[in-house]
Amino acid sequence: MNTFTIRKALPKDLEAVNDLLQQVLSVHHQGRPDLFNKVGKKYSDEQLLEIFSNPQTPVFVYDKEGIVMGYAFCELKHCSSGSLRPLTTLYIDDICVTEKARGKHIGKALFDYVKDFAREQGCYNITLHVWECNPNAKAFYKALGMTPQYTSMEIICTPTDAGLL
Repeated sequence: MNTFTIRKALPKDLEAVNDLLQQVLSVHHQGRPDLFNKVGKKYSDEQLLEIFSNPQTPVFVYDKEGIVMGYAFCELKHCSSGSLRPLTTLYIDDICVTEKARGKHIGKALFDYVKDFAREQGCYNITLHVWECNPNAKAFYKALGMTPQYTSMEIICTPTDAGLL
Protein backbone atom coordinates (compact mmCIF):
# COMPACT_ATOMS: atom_id res chain seq x y z
CA MET A 1 0.00 0.00 0.00
CA ASN A 2 1.25 3.46 -0.90
CA THR A 3 0.04 5.42 2.14
CA PHE A 4 1.47 8.83 2.73
CA THR A 5 0.52 12.02 4.46
CA ILE A 6 1.73 15.57 4.14
CA ARG A 7 1.80 17.32 7.48
CA LYS A 8 3.56 20.08 9.38
CA ALA A 9 7.05 19.16 10.57
CA LEU A 10 7.39 18.04 14.17
CA PRO A 11 10.41 17.91 16.50
CA LYS A 12 10.67 14.16 15.82
CA ASP A 13 11.46 15.05 12.16
CA LEU A 14 14.72 16.89 12.97
CA GLU A 15 17.08 14.11 11.89
CA ALA A 16 15.27 13.49 8.59
CA VAL A 17 15.03 17.21 7.81
CA ASN A 18 18.74 17.68 8.60
CA ASP A 19 19.57 14.81 6.21
CA LEU A 20 17.49 16.40 3.45
CA LEU A 21 19.11 19.78 4.07
CA GLN A 22 22.51 18.13 3.57
CA GLN A 23 21.31 16.71 0.24
CA VAL A 24 20.29 20.20 -0.87
CA LEU A 25 23.66 21.57 0.24
CA SER A 26 25.41 18.89 -1.82
CA VAL A 27 23.51 19.86 -4.98
CA HIS A 28 24.26 23.53 -4.40
CA HIS A 29 27.94 22.85 -3.63
CA GLN A 30 28.31 20.84 -6.84
CA GLY A 31 26.81 23.69 -8.83
CA ARG A 32 28.43 26.62 -7.04
CA PRO A 33 31.43 25.57 -4.93
CA ASP A 34 32.46 29.23 -4.89
CA LEU A 35 29.38 29.99 -2.74
CA PHE A 36 28.40 26.77 -0.94
CA ASN A 37 30.52 24.73 1.45
CA LYS A 38 30.74 20.99 0.92
CA VAL A 39 29.44 20.37 4.45
CA GLY A 40 27.66 22.55 6.94
CA LYS A 41 24.27 23.29 8.42
CA LYS A 42 21.87 25.91 7.15
CA TYR A 43 20.08 25.90 10.52
CA SER A 44 20.94 24.70 14.00
CA ASP A 45 18.52 22.24 15.59
CA GLU A 46 17.26 25.05 17.80
CA GLN A 47 16.57 27.24 14.76
CA LEU A 48 14.77 24.38 13.03
CA LEU A 49 12.53 23.80 16.03
CA GLU A 50 11.73 27.52 16.09
CA ILE A 51 10.92 27.46 12.36
CA PHE A 52 8.72 24.36 12.82
CA SER A 53 6.70 26.09 15.54
CA ASN A 54 6.28 29.47 13.83
CA PRO A 55 2.96 29.78 11.94
CA GLN A 56 4.61 32.26 9.54
CA THR A 57 7.25 29.69 8.48
CA PRO A 58 5.41 26.40 7.99
CA VAL A 59 7.48 23.38 7.03
CA PHE A 60 5.56 20.51 5.49
CA VAL A 61 6.91 16.98 5.31
CA TYR A 62 5.94 14.08 3.09
CA ASP A 63 5.61 11.15 5.47
CA LYS A 64 5.30 7.67 4.02
CA GLU A 65 4.54 5.14 6.73
CA GLY A 66 6.58 7.04 9.32
CA ILE A 67 9.52 7.90 7.05
CA VAL A 68 10.04 11.51 5.98
CA MET A 69 10.84 11.46 2.27
CA GLY A 70 10.64 15.15 1.48
CA TYR A 71 9.90 18.62 2.79
CA ALA A 72 8.79 22.09 1.75
CA PHE A 73 10.08 25.06 3.78
CA CYS A 74 7.67 27.97 3.36
CA GLU A 75 7.29 31.53 4.58
CA LEU A 76 4.23 33.74 4.55
CA LYS A 77 5.30 37.23 3.47
CA HIS A 78 3.05 40.23 3.81
CA CYS A 79 4.09 42.84 1.28
CA SER A 80 3.07 46.42 0.67
CA SER A 81 4.72 49.69 -0.21
CA GLY A 82 3.83 52.93 -1.88
CA SER A 83 3.95 51.35 -5.31
CA LEU A 84 2.87 47.75 -4.58
CA ARG A 85 -0.59 46.66 -3.65
CA PRO A 86 -0.80 44.95 -0.28
CA LEU A 87 -0.66 41.22 -0.72
CA THR A 88 0.38 38.02 0.97
CA THR A 89 2.86 35.77 -0.80
CA LEU A 90 3.79 32.23 0.11
CA TYR A 91 7.53 32.00 -0.48
CA ILE A 92 8.94 28.50 -0.87
CA ASP A 93 12.41 28.64 0.61
CA ASP A 94 13.20 25.04 -0.23
CA ILE A 95 11.64 21.84 -1.53
CA CYS A 96 13.62 18.63 -1.28
CA VAL A 97 12.84 14.97 -1.92
CA THR A 98 15.30 12.37 -0.70
CA GLU A 99 17.61 11.15 -3.47
CA LYS A 100 16.33 7.58 -3.31
CA ALA A 101 12.72 8.67 -3.92
CA ARG A 102 13.10 11.27 -6.65
CA GLY A 103 10.99 10.84 -9.75
CA LYS A 104 8.06 9.38 -7.79
CA HIS A 105 5.94 12.57 -7.80
CA ILE A 106 6.65 13.37 -4.15
CA GLY A 107 7.82 16.87 -5.05
CA LYS A 108 4.62 17.47 -7.02
CA ALA A 109 2.52 16.22 -4.10
CA LEU A 110 4.35 18.63 -1.77
CA PHE A 111 3.92 21.50 -4.21
CA ASP A 112 0.20 20.79 -4.66
CA TYR A 113 -0.21 20.71 -0.87
CA VAL A 114 1.62 24.02 -0.53
CA LYS A 115 -0.52 25.52 -3.30
CA ASP A 116 -3.71 24.50 -1.48
CA PHE A 117 -2.32 25.87 1.79
CA ALA A 118 -1.47 29.19 0.09
CA ARG A 119 -5.00 29.50 -1.26
CA GLU A 120 -6.44 28.74 2.19
CA GLN A 121 -4.26 31.53 3.64
CA GLY A 122 -5.51 34.00 1.04
CA CYS A 123 -2.15 34.31 -0.68
CA TYR A 124 -1.98 36.17 -3.97
CA ASN A 125 0.92 34.09 -5.29
CA ILE A 126 3.64 31.56 -4.56
CA THR A 127 7.24 32.53 -5.20
CA LEU A 128 10.62 30.85 -4.93
CA HIS A 129 14.19 31.24 -6.04
CA VAL A 130 15.97 28.57 -8.05
CA TRP A 131 19.69 28.46 -8.71
CA GLU A 132 20.78 28.56 -12.35
CA CYS A 133 23.21 25.74 -11.55
CA ASN A 134 20.27 23.42 -10.79
CA PRO A 135 18.64 22.62 -14.15
CA ASN A 136 16.63 19.74 -12.69
CA ALA A 137 14.93 22.06 -10.20
CA LYS A 138 14.28 24.66 -12.91
CA ALA A 139 12.65 22.02 -15.14
CA PHE A 140 10.61 20.68 -12.20
CA TYR A 141 9.20 24.12 -11.32
CA LYS A 142 8.50 24.92 -14.96
CA ALA A 143 6.58 21.61 -15.31
CA LEU A 144 4.46 22.68 -12.33
CA GLY A 145 3.43 25.81 -14.22
CA MET A 146 5.74 28.30 -12.54
CA THR A 147 7.13 31.14 -14.63
CA PRO A 148 9.94 33.60 -13.93
CA GLN A 149 8.81 36.65 -11.98
CA TYR A 150 12.11 38.49 -12.28
CA THR A 151 15.76 37.68 -12.95
CA SER A 152 18.52 38.24 -10.45
CA MET A 153 21.92 38.68 -12.05
CA GLU A 154 25.48 38.76 -10.77
CA ILE A 155 29.05 39.53 -11.66
CA ILE A 156 31.79 38.12 -9.45
CA CYS A 157 34.15 40.94 -8.47
CA THR A 158 36.80 39.12 -6.47
CA PRO A 159 38.90 36.19 -7.60
CA THR A 160 37.89 32.92 -6.00
CA ASP A 161 40.22 30.51 -4.31
CA ALA A 162 41.58 28.33 -7.15
CA GLY A 163 41.09 25.26 -4.95
CA LEU A 164 37.32 25.74 -4.99
CA LEU A 165 36.86 25.44 -8.74
